[in-house]
Amino acid sequence: MPLTHHERYSYSAITQRADYRWPGGRRLAVYIALNLEHFAFGEGLGAELAPGGPQPDVLNYAWRDYGNRVGVWRLLELFEQLELPVALLVNSAIYDYCPEVVAAFRDRNDEIVAHGRTNSERQSILSEANEAALIAETTHILANHEGQPPQGWLGPWIAQSIVTPDLLQEAGYTYMLDWCQDDQPIWFKTRHGRILSVPYPQEVNDIPAIAVRRVSAKDFAEMVIDNFDEMLEQSHQQPLVYGIALHPYLVGQPFRLRHLRRALQHIATVAHNQPNRVWLTHPGAIAAHILNELADTIP
Repeated sequence: MPLTHHERYSYSAITQRADYRWPGGRRLAVYIALNLEHFAFGEGLGAELAPGGPQPDVLNYAWRDYGNRVGVWRLLELFEQLELPVALLVNSAIYDYCPEVVAAFRDRNDEIVAHGRTNSERQSILSEANEAALIAETTHILANHEGQPPQGWLGPWIAQSIVTPDLLQEAGYTYMLDWCQDDQPIWFKTRHGRILSVPYPQEVNDIPAIAVRRVSAKDFAEMVIDNFDEMLEQSHQQPLVYGIALHPYLVGQPFRLRHLRRALQHIATVAHNQPNRVWLTHPGAIAAHILNELADTIP
């Protein structure tokens, strides 16, 4: 018997697709995704520095809150120094807790991407009606604060139900970041059309690397550099997307920030010296280029 399939996309070998280029003839699109998350106190989900005890779990809650109080501001200084654009992936609960953080990135003209309500919950366990309500609530809050609805979505904990792509497309989203199955954007079928899937990393992502596999700060920086250098070489063959996923409570820690600075300096220097090859951008700009120029070119 055939295996159950999601029916969202068909198999396509990256070596056998139509060729194209990013704006300016560039071949490697690079974006930084900074996850700005807020958590419930005394309940719900959350990454752990140490094995959690009974609630309230003060150790792990406070460790995560360090990212919003300290880490994100140190990272902002780094992005300013290196003149790097950032996609801010925002839990809508952040606007009630520390809206000044979002304002600081808004002032840089960075993209604000919807990241659900809070990373204390998963949307995948909700009924379709409740999931649609969560998406609508998140979208309304971001649109109210930013003056326009977000175009992109990343679910908390990369959690999707069977109908999430349908609900996102119906809510007006043009792209989603949850799937890590490719190095190029691809189309997902939905019940009323299609939605773009822009690559989002699960390897060059500080939560799986540092919080789960316990990779050192130095080794994570080397991962960022090596992935960039290799993809730059691979981009001679196909246009590629390289995303770097960061969380302020992890890489905003001083000893990790020092190593991350070295990695991002490397990327910024290469991009400055080879502007015809590297496009430092936002995922929304990648999606817009596909939608406006290449909608029928990609699989």
